[in-house]
Amino acid sequence: MFTGLHCQPNPVFVPHTFNLRNPYLHPPVLPATVTLRPIHLHVLVLGTFASLIAPFGGFFASGLKRTFKIKDFGDSIPGHGGMTDRMDCQFIMGFFTFMYYQSFIKEYKTSVGGVIEMAMIGLGDEEILEVVKGLTRVLVNRGSLSSAVCQCNDALNTSQANSMIGSRECDQQVITPTSMRKGANNKR
Repeated sequence: MFTGLHCQPNPVFVPHTFNLRNPYLHPPVLPATVTLRPIHLHVLVLGTFASLIAPFGGFFASGLKRTFKIKDFGDSIPGHGGMTDRMDCQFIMGFFTFMYYQSFIKEYKTSVGGVIEMAMIGLGDEEILEVVKGLTRVLVNRGSLSSAVCQCNDALNTSQANSMIGSRECDQQVITPTSMRKGANNKR
C-alpha cells in the first residue's frame, strides 16, 4: 500500500459470491447468496482432516512401536518419548497439507520460455516438428497466419525439409503473420 508495489493475489484470496438458492426448500432456510473467499473452504477441509484423520497418525506410530517392542522412539523428553512421539500426528497432517496444496491451491504458471525449454530438453526433432505443425494449424484456424503456411509446414518432413527451409516464398509466409501482410498490402 505504501510502497507502490502491486501484485495479483492468488485466486483463493479473492472473494466469490456463491448462489445457495434451492428450489426444493420452502421456506428458504439459507440466504440466497453468500460471499466467501475460497480459502475459507480450504481451511474447513484442512481443519476437518486435522481433527478427524490426523490423530490416526498417533495410532499408527503406537502400532509400529508395539510391533518392534519399543516403548518410545527416543528419550529426549523423559516419560514422554522423543520428539517423534510428540510429532507423530504431524507427519500425516503435513503430508496431507502438502498434497492438498499441490492439488487444489497452488497455481501453475508457465511461460513461453519454459515451454520452449521443456520442448528442447524432452522432445526429439520429429516430436518438435509435430508441435510446430499443431501450433501452426491453431494459428491458421484463428486467422493469424495464412493457409499457405500449413503447406510449407506440412512439407517439413525429412525428405523435403532442406529444400523448403531455404525457400524465400516459404520463409516469407512463415515469418509474416496474415494481419501484418494485410497491413503491408494496404500501404502499397
